[in-house]
Amino acid sequence: SVQVKDICNELDVRSLCHKILQNVSVLLNADRGSLFLVQGERVQSQKDPGSSPGGYRSRCLVSKLFDVCSRSTLREMEKKDEIRIPWGTGIVGYVAESGEPVNIPDAYKDDRFNHDIDVLTGYKTRTLLCMPIKDCSGDVIGVAQVINKQNDSSFTVNDEKVFNSYLQFCGIGLRNAQLYEKSQLEVKRNQVLLDLARMIFEEQSTIEHMVLRILTHTQSLIQCQRVQVLLVHRASKGSFSRVFDFEANDLNGDDTDSRTSPFESRFPINIGITGYVATTGEVCRGVALRCMATTTVNIPNAYEDERFDPSVDESTGFRHKSILCMAIKNSSGQIIGVIQLINKFDDLVFTKNDENFVEAFAIFCGMGIHNTHMYEKAVIAMAKQSVTLEVLSYHASASVEDAQRLKLSFGLKDLRVPSSQYYQLYDFKFDDIHMEDDDTLKACIRMFLDLDFIERFHIDYEVLCRWLLSVKKNYRNVTYHNWRHAFNVAQMMFSIITATQWWKIFGEIECMALIIACLCHDLDHRGTNNSFQIKASSPLAQLYSTSTMEHHHFDQCIMILNSQGNQILGNVSPDEYSRIIKVLEDAILSTDLAVYFRKRGMFLNLTRSSTYNWAWDDHRELLRAMTMTVCDLAAITKPWEIEKRVAELVSSEFFEQGDIERQELHITPIDIMNREKEDQLPLMQVGFIDSICLPIYEAFSVLSDKLSPLVEGVRRNKAQWLEIAGVPNHTQCNDSDEQ
Repeated sequence: SVQVKDICNELDVRSLCHKILQNVSVLLNADRGSLFLVQGERVQSQKDPGSSPGGYRSRCLVSKLFDVCSRSTLREMEKKDEIRIPWGTGIVGYVAESGEPVNIPDAYKDDRFNHDIDVLTGYKTRTLLCMPIKDCSGDVIGVAQVINKQNDSSFTVNDEKVFNSYLQFCGIGLRNAQLYEKSQLEVKRNQVLLDLARMIFEEQSTIEHMVLRILTHTQSLIQCQRVQVLLVHRASKGSFSRVFDFEANDLNGDDTDSRTSPFESRFPINIGITGYVATTGEVCRGVALRCMATTTVNIPNAYEDERFDPSVDESTGFRHKSILCMAIKNSSGQIIGVIQLINKFDDLVFTKNDENFVEAFAIFCGMGIHNTHMYEKAVIAMAKQSVTLEVLSYHASASVEDAQRLKLSFGLKDLRVPSSQYYQLYDFKFDDIHMEDDDTLKACIRMFLDLDFIERFHIDYEVLCRWLLSVKKNYRNVTYHNWRHAFNVAQMMFSIITATQWWKIFGEIECMALIIACLCHDLDHRGTNNSFQIKASSPLAQLYSTSTMEHHHFDQCIMILNSQGNQILGNVSPDEYSRIIKVLEDAILSTDLAVYFRKRGMFLNLTRSSTYNWAWDDHRELLRAMTMTVCDLAAITKPWEIEKRVAELVSSEFFEQGDIERQELHITPIDIMNREKEDQLPLMQVGFIDSICLPIYEAFSVLSDKLSPLVEGVRRNKAQWLEIAGVPNHTQCNDSDEQ
């Protein structure tokens, strides 16, 4: 017949559905009709309490077209929103679940009829004939429904036969159209894989750009609310070094086309699932099924899986539903990351087809991320080489002759090194203004002697002398961040750990690392800060994206420690060496104020609530980090003459950087580095004291009353700066407790 020919060659699903409904309306003399297609996979799981009796937990019916009459156009129908009907719900759901037709002469007398549809459409349903559409295997793939036979009559048994006969052809046509649509999707997905492969082998991009492409491609092909790529931390497979994320709304942003890197760490991590995949690479297909040794976790309902942590949703307003999580591996089979898709659109679950695509996609992702890592390593190696050549052109290890001269000047055979009392090393008000450089070196030797480092770590005196001379030599002749600053920081560390007896808390290894860190924490400082390195695009900024100078100071420290004749750690055990280097690195990086601000809140909470336990590694690490900052900023605690002198040195160095920024980079420096704002220095000092200094020195005075002189010195200096600024006492800034 004409109606059968009309649908035989149609391969577009929506257009086919429109033709079916128009033809059915003509054949049955019905006013209008609707067609619903089955979505989702049949889940057979008797143990799954979330399943319906027939095991169709993930299935639903979606209206491809709704309320089509013989005069409707496809364009008109496409403007209508989809209607979703749960499996087994209402007349349509019942027909889909049972596979049996339903003929209702009076819709309002049938309990299964949903009156809200008429309210929504403004249309009065009287009679209704609903019939399943089956494929050649007898599986229901859709439901067709016609409404209101013309002339106010009911649909007859003959109408049912005609409807059923026609829908048999429709079932074949629909299945063909769906297979064609699926094949088109596969073509599109294969094209994406080819594009990704081309990008991997042709483009030398950054990891951020690579991951952005991965995220956008994934979200566009498997429609879901969120996609995350988590890179596994190399030292700890259960944790992640970086977390990139993308959500569907990002496609609507103004900067979508111009973005070259994805967002990072916006959303909480359900570590129970991502960590599980990262460490085991196993799949658990639903809560009730047996785990298998593959690389996927596909969870229809997150709240039914014991690995999911519901707390990640508590404060965000977001609710996890379906989750597809898969490991990303490199060519060696090592897990280097995890890709996670969250909440497939329309409340659907992720299908086996989705799994297969993500699995293929993950292989290319692994290749891309691995290749990008290799490229970035090459770039870093080149930058490191450039930095090394620059450093080596300026610095060199101290000579053996200089080390021997220093050793002999001490008369070390008779241990004639002046005492700590002689140098006033225990005094918080210590001032090096009248000391010669050789005296500072002798004072360092004295600190090593009094803390028993030389005996405990079997340090050769000549090696120690040469190391100290090399460290001193590796400080540039800048206005403030020079050897004298490093020496003063080490003296304050020495005075704190001896006055409080915190050396008992830290132990010999950590104390040794802290003193070394103080002496080395600003090695090769150029008189410019991290921000300047980035603005100037210096090789250091390419080498280290965060804590730029602090990483460089640490690298310089390691270079000297490993230089021939400077190996003061040469006689410690491998375990002790590793521990010292770890503490040393953490301590030097902690002198970055950005790191200080990140850690300070947790430290202040511990001190205020007295919930700290210095036997715990993480609490002790916090204490070490904060102590480094306290020592680094210690000039703010000194008598006014010292504080004023140091403040002038610091501001002078800042102004020098500001001059370079203005003259060479052609940018206006910030106020604290702007020579034209020099008159605002007193008020800027007050702001510095209130926002950075007072909170930590007050916390330290709570930890030990031996440290009360430090916070008292800060307050006295604040009063001095306020007086210079001409600010009356009653307008003084609030203490940190009130901030």
